[in-house]
Amino acid sequence: MTTPQETPIPGESGTPQLWHGAGIIVIDKPRGPSSHQVAAWVGKMVGCQVGHAGTLDPQVSGILLVMLGNAVRLAPLLLKHDKEYICLMRLHKDVDRKSIDAVAAEFTGRIYQRPPRRSAVKRLLRIRAIQKLEILGVEGRLVLFKVQCDAGTYIRSLCHHMGLALGTGAHMQELRRTRSGVFDERTMHTLHDLQDACVAAAAGDHTALDTMIVSVDAAVPDLPTVVVRDTAVDALCHGAALAGVGVLRCDEFKRDQIVAVLTDKKEFIGLGKAITASATWQPGKTGLFIAMTSVFLAPGTYPRGWKKAVTPEKPKKS
Repeated sequence: MTTPQETPIPGESGTPQLWHGAGIIVIDKPRGPSSHQVAAWVGKMVGCQVGHAGTLDPQVSGILLVMLGNAVRLAPLLLKHDKEYICLMRLHKDVDRKSIDAVAAEFTGRIYQRPPRRSAVKRLLRIRAIQKLEILGVEGRLVLFKVQCDAGTYIRSLCHHMGLALGTGAHMQELRRTRSGVFDERTMHTLHDLQDACVAAAAGDHTALDTMIVSVDAAVPDLPTVVVRDTAVDALCHGAALAGVGVLRCDEFKRDQIVAVLTDKKEFIGLGKAITASATWQPGKTGLFIAMTSVFLAPGTYPRGWKKAVTPEKPKKS
C-alpha cells in the first residue's frame, strides 16, 4: 500500500525555489506586520531573495512592492515613485466642511515637512509636492481624504499640520496606500493569494504565480529607451559600457539621465546612465554612450558579438 505524497508548503524545509530571475510582486500589505516582515514572508513562500520599496508603518495597509532576485537593483527608482493614499483623519474639535475644503486647497502644491519623531530617517526639513488633496467625506470629526503626493511625503505630519491650520488639532486615524508609480490596487495580491499560488506552483502548476509576478521593465515605463544591436547585447550583460556603434535608435534624453536599454525585440536588458546627451549621438558614431548601472538579462542569452583583446607577445630576449 502506497502513501500519498503531500505537496510541500512553500517556505518549509525542502521546498524548491519557485522563481528564478528578477521580478516584482505587488502585495496588499495588511495592518499589523512590518514591511520587512511581509517581504520576508514573500521570500520564504517564493523561495528566493527579496527586498521591498517604500516602507509602510505596521498599522498602515496597502501597496507594498516586493522585489524578487536581482530586481532589488530597481529600489532607487521605485523609491522615487509618486504615491497615492486614502487617509482617515480625526479632528480634535468640531469645524465646518467649508473650512476643511479651504485648508485642503491650501495644502495642495509644495509644502514643508519634517519627518515625525518615530520615523527612521533624520528629521531634516524637506520640501514635498502635493499634486492633489481631495476631501471624500466628513462625518463629525472624522475626515476622509485622498492625496496624491511625492515619494517621502509623511501623511501623519500632513494631518498634524492641517489640524494646526484649522485651529482644532488633528491626527491620522488610519491610512492605506492605493498607488505607487504605475502600480495600483488592481495589480496587487494578498498574502493568502500568493500562498495559494505558491502551493500550486510547488505541485507543478505555475500559472497563478507567473501571473502575479511582474517583469522588471513594467516598473520603469516612463524612462527613455535605447535600442541596441544584437551583437552588443552579450557584452552589456557582462557589464560593458555601450558604445555608439552598438545603438540602433533611442529616445531623447540628457546627459546623466537614467535610460532603459532594450534589444531590438523589446527585451529589457537593464538600466544605464547616459554618458552623453542623445542630441550629440549619430548612428555609427564611435565613443561610449551609456554606462550600464543594472543588468537583468542573463549573459549568454544572445551570442557573443565581441572579442577579447589579444595581448601581443613580448619579444623573447636573445
